[in-house]
Amino acid sequence: MIRPAKITTVLPDSIAEEIGFEPGDAIISINGQQPRDLIDYQFLCADEILELEVLDRFGKTHELEIEKDYDQDLGLEFESALFDGLIQCNNRCPFCFIDQQPPGKRETLYLKDDDYRLSFLYGSYLTLTNLSQREWDRIAQLRLSPLYVSVHATEPEVRIRLLKNPRGGQILDQLKWFKKNRLQIHAQVVVCPGINDGQHLEQTLLDLAQFHRGRIPTVASVAVVPVGLTRFRPPEDELIPVTPEKAQEIITQVQNLQQKFQQELGSTCVWIADELFLIAGAELPPESHYQDYPQIGNGVGSIRKFIKEFEQTVRQHPIQSCSIPRQFTWVVGNAVEKAFQPLLNSLNDISGLTVNLVALASQYWGQEITVTGLLTGQDLLQGLKGKPLGDGILLPSVMLKQGEPVFLDDMTVAELAEQLETEIFPVSNVEELISIALKN
Repeated sequence: MIRPAKITTVLPDSIAEEIGFEPGDAIISINGQQPRDLIDYQFLCADEILELEVLDRFGKTHELEIEKDYDQDLGLEFESALFDGLIQCNNRCPFCFIDQQPPGKRETLYLKDDDYRLSFLYGSYLTLTNLSQREWDRIAQLRLSPLYVSVHATEPEVRIRLLKNPRGGQILDQLKWFKKNRLQIHAQVVVCPGINDGQHLEQTLLDLAQFHRGRIPTVASVAVVPVGLTRFRPPEDELIPVTPEKAQEIITQVQNLQQKFQQELGSTCVWIADELFLIAGAELPPESHYQDYPQIGNGVGSIRKFIKEFEQTVRQHPIQSCSIPRQFTWVVGNAVEKAFQPLLNSLNDISGLTVNLVALASQYWGQEITVTGLLTGQDLLQGLKGKPLGDGILLPSVMLKQGEPVFLDDMTVAELAEQLETEIFPVSNVEELISIALKN
């Protein structure tokens, strides 16, 4: 069922503000069509003349006519990008992170998103196993490209085993469909030792590389990432973690293929997630390796990019001293402890500033090696309670729900600050990190 598109924000100095839209109003139809989602809304609003049916926040219906420039935005933001509801996953992947969480948390943590619209709008990954012909036709008609696809394996029997879905075996035919329609995807391969590694991983990457040809390659990029396991996962899932030895094996295997693809295709094509280097205890590739960071959202090159931005900021704005002595605790996942050591040294070279790096593993998830984004409020409480924390905690905002000060375990930043009896400063980038550390 398509619900009216409920408005949450009216942007200042916009057409919508001028007309008198307010948060709580909702759009029923545009030029006689009821938008299914943000994609429809944007497509319909491109016209110069719009006839809107609007439901105001008091439940009264209005009809409006708007004349504007072609492609001029109305200046509205909505409660959800999907007005007809989420297309949920129909797979039973044993490595699904949603199934590896404890019960009783916020409802949104258990929604299994496999929606091509969120993939197009926000870069979330989908499997393509739940699309009707109507949705395939819409992808082609609206040119929804690129999409982000969890491939995992191209051999039908291996992918079916991973997704627990017979439709999973259609991936190569689906890639041919994308090629025929001149549409692109970014692919990911989550490596599960004993299932899709070794010769299966090589076959998958060779198959995907065949679609990385031409002026507009069908497969724009591929990320190879390690399976992430928690203590809450089902006992019958047949999965084993990626050990340092296995991580190094995968790195060597993929780097050999990268050289082959560079020679044959003129592009690396396949990228290795930072996490594999961290697990293996290996050095990250140089910044030049990542080209234009096509898989940055998948953790490919994000650490190297952060280090580069940090070094550039320090170089462009050299700071010799802090006028008022300050001391902070910078909390990160223990996976990045080694990589961040040079940054820590740079901060502590500033006279009057002391930053203590606390690198934690997640007891909550039961992981020995943990990336920063998976640390929970409980992990921080357990790891920091009773320790001297100085003037506060520098908290990477990647630990928090987007747009809200809430950890993955539902603890809020305010609750943690109260229990630790200190101030917490969420930081989302290098500029914020340095600015807060030096603020007088």
